[in-house]
Amino acid sequence: MASTGWTDEERAAMKEHAAELKRAGGKGAAKAAEEAQACLDKIAEMPDHDRALAERIHALVTETAPALTVKTYYGMPAYALDGKVLCFFKPAGKFKMRYATLGFQDVAALDDGNVWPTEYAVTELTAADEKKIRALVKTAIG
Repeated sequence: MASTGWTDEERAAMKEHAAELKRAGGKGAAKAAEEAQACLDKIAEMPDHDRALAERIHALVTETAPALTVKTYYGMPAYALDGKVLCFFKPAGKFKMRYATLGFQDVAALDDGNVWPTEYAVTELTAADEKKIRALVKTAIG
């Protein structure tokens, strides 16, 4: 089947990314505060189930790695290390997916041989799942 181009969701994500790049032109603490607020605003806009997962993952990441910068990445909650996105939360509703994911970018030190996962499906969060996420974030920082 031939591609018909970008989906509405993909076009919206690209527009959000353009706005993120514009916000990133700010300076210092004001820029960081604006980025962090944009992240919280995106979480607040999510449907109930995605929002509950995003709020908990946000808390886990920021508690585990308070030095990470809170921002958005293509309109999704993200956490950066030295200006580069380390990990992000992709809500299921964003691209009409079956489940949300916690993804890691290539700056994450999760290398394990020749093949390793970079995104993890998230449907619920148990205490064991939270422990795993904390460990992944710690490992990803390096």
